[in-house]
Amino acid sequence: MKPLIKHDGLVVPMDRANVDTDLMVPKQFLKSIRRSGFGPNLFDELRYLDEGVPDSDNSHRPLNPEFPLNFPRYQGASILLARENFGCGSSREHAAWAMEDFGFRSVIAPSFADIFRSNALKNGILPIALQAAQVDTLFAEVRTQEGYRLVIDLEACELILPNGDTWPFKVDPFRRDCLLKGLDDIGITLERAEAIHAFERGHKERFPWLFEDISL
Repeated sequence: MKPLIKHDGLVVPMDRANVDTDLMVPKQFLKSIRRSGFGPNLFDELRYLDEGVPDSDNSHRPLNPEFPLNFPRYQGASILLARENFGCGSSREHAAWAMEDFGFRSVIAPSFADIFRSNALKNGILPIALQAAQVDTLFAEVRTQEGYRLVIDLEACELILPNGDTWPFKVDPFRRDCLLKGLDDIGITLERAEAIHAFERGHKERFPWLFEDISL
């Protein structure tokens, strides 16, 4: 997982409430348990004019010209601006995988579904909850200012606007530390690898009979 310390990113708006995980990654793409390769199918039903097929080449599919992620001005965006209850629906972690694989490092919205928030943080994506009025301001500015960018300072827990204003945000201290270090759940465990090995050695010394081969 890539560390997130201070991120300067282009913002793309998605003016839609209650975006659920089925819309983010349709069910036909859930057969794979690989954590990569889902980016081209993020918001598949909205991005394309035809039906997506797993393991197919998306480069020649007809794009929906009215969907913001397809607008030339938003190409390369890494911060998604959305409305309330983002990530509702099923608990599929594929949604967070697709967001990360697409290139998003953060989602800004008034509120998030709890399970999506957890999955996002565990996969290197920072969900930032702001007041609805603040989100309204960002939507207005993104629409009127092409190339609109925000800076996320995770160490200070601040969002820095183009005019220099700073807006504080909250994030779980433990998950903040994991994002700063670029540690997912496996990485957190590996930080304690030496202690784990020491326990295993001691356990084997105390209970050697547990490690004997049993012949039937």
